[in-house]
Amino acid sequence: MLSLGKSSFWRNASPTGAIADFREVWRQAGVRRWPFVAAALATTLGVFYVLVQESWQGPLPKPKVTWINSWTADRSDSEIEREIKANQIRQDKLRAEQAAREEKVKAIYRTLGKVSGLDTARIEREAAEQAAREKAAHDKAIGLSPRPATAPAAEAAPAR
Repeated sequence: MLSLGKSSFWRNASPTGAIADFREVWRQAGVRRWPFVAAALATTLGVFYVLVQESWQGPLPKPKVTWINSWTADRSDSEIEREIKANQIRQDKLRAEQAAREEKVKAIYRTLGKVSGLDTARIEREAAEQAAREKAAHDKAIGLSPRPATAPAAEAAPAR
């Protein structure tokens, strides 16, 4: 614990003695002291300048959100159903186009693999197996139970 009473350190130190020691060191340094004084002063002022430039403002206010509806609020159920069906047709068309593009890319890679001497059928089979394992692990992780193949009715009924 810090004691403010007279300790051995405070008995041997005095402000007047410290000032006198500083004057003596200052005199002994001669003309070489000025570059060091300038460097120390520049460093100190630089640090304080950086600190003063720091932002002292709080967080910015949240932006005001303006909602823009892409449909009218008074749509009928039949209009909603027509829009959903049209959107589904559009999505199916986009998925089919994407699948066709992916199949073209796969065909290019199959050709490249055959030209390179690779067993492309084995590579595709292993990729399909890996994808099936990853899907099964994902389904298991999220709690989906795998769907068994069509089971006979006798196996489905519990035995008594």
